[in-house]
Amino acid sequence: MAANIVILSGNHLCHNPRVIKVAATLATAGYDVTAFGGWFDPILKERDQKLLNSLPFRFVPVVDSTTSALQRSRLRIRSKLGSIAHHIGRLGNRWQLGYAYTALRQTARCQAADLYIAHSEQAMAVGFDLLRDGRRVGVDMEDWFSEDLLSDARRHRPLRLLRSLESKLLTYGVYSSCPSRAMSEALAQQYRCLPPAVVYNAFPWSERSSLDGLLKDRMNRNVPSIHWFSQTLGAGRGLEDLLAALPLVHHAAEIHLRGNPAAGFESWLRNSVPQYWRDRIFLHGLVPNEELLSRIAEHDIGFAGEMKCCHSRNLTVTNKILYYILAGLAVVASDTTGQCEVAEQAPDAVSLYPSGDSSMLAAKLNILLASRNHLRSAKDAALQAAKQTF
Repeated sequence: MAANIVILSGNHLCHNPRVIKVAATLATAGYDVTAFGGWFDPILKERDQKLLNSLPFRFVPVVDSTTSALQRSRLRIRSKLGSIAHHIGRLGNRWQLGYAYTALRQTARCQAADLYIAHSEQAMAVGFDLLRDGRRVGVDMEDWFSEDLLSDARRHRPLRLLRSLESKLLTYGVYSSCPSRAMSEALAQQYRCLPPAVVYNAFPWSERSSLDGLLKDRMNRNVPSIHWFSQTLGAGRGLEDLLAALPLVHHAAEIHLRGNPAAGFESWLRNSVPQYWRDRIFLHGLVPNEELLSRIAEHDIGFAGEMKCCHSRNLTVTNKILYYILAGLAVVASDTTGQCEVAEQAPDAVSLYPSGDSSMLAAKLNILLASRNHLRSAKDAALQAAKQTF
């Protein structure tokens, strides 16, 4: 009988590709895998449901607030009370970690498993509860949770609680992993634990078989195209570097940005971009996971301007840079510690620039845009790295 593994998340599946990849890999290796998530948005729920038939593991939403306004209100009120308790009394609490914590704990305790792996902040709290129950628990540090986000947001986070959970699971858990060698080494030093296994946010080469070959984004195939994507279009994600570099870019190109615009983003964009670039910048909404690789592959250059001001972001290797490589794009990336790690293994595909240095970013873009042969060579090197290394 196959060993039973439970992946603890509490989130939508379609927005958590690392859970999908980990669960699918374990299931393909012969384990009996169940992922516990949650449904809070009807559109994302529909996307999750479309994914389920193609996955080799079970997905169980421990809470579904899309069908009950009362339940949605209860979850929001509980989260708000947790935030107020932290703001007034500096009492970090588990209600702050996610809407699904209580349901995730109840469901996990009722599920007998040989191993539980926590994949989120609320899942770490559940993992610690299971650890105290004598269960076998591991943690996948998708991010360094206690070192994530910018300073303004960190003031409202239960950092002491997060550090305690990280320490306990990394020290006493039976398994740990994270998305970069740099983060593994830093976690081991911080918590004096064994270095977590390095599992890159890479995608299987076989996903290229799903490329649709369509051109839905680009306006002019004869002009090179630069692509960037994230869940949210806004400040603090490296776009500042790209926009500041545009006056120094001397070759024609299209700029394609994909994500949900934050409040005020379009106004900020207009005020940050020279007039002659405005007609060359195109905004796109998010697409389903199964279409994202096709849309990225339409373009020529992938921009990954991650910022160093967030310790977690500096150390990690994101989906973004590895998706660009799989799509066969030349990559221009900021020199975060994690992205330097990727560049060491794919030097002909990834061009690094000092984070915050828009003139050096422009110089890197000019080199690629000036020579189609140079651009093609970098794109070919990306595909080789995707196939052989990542």
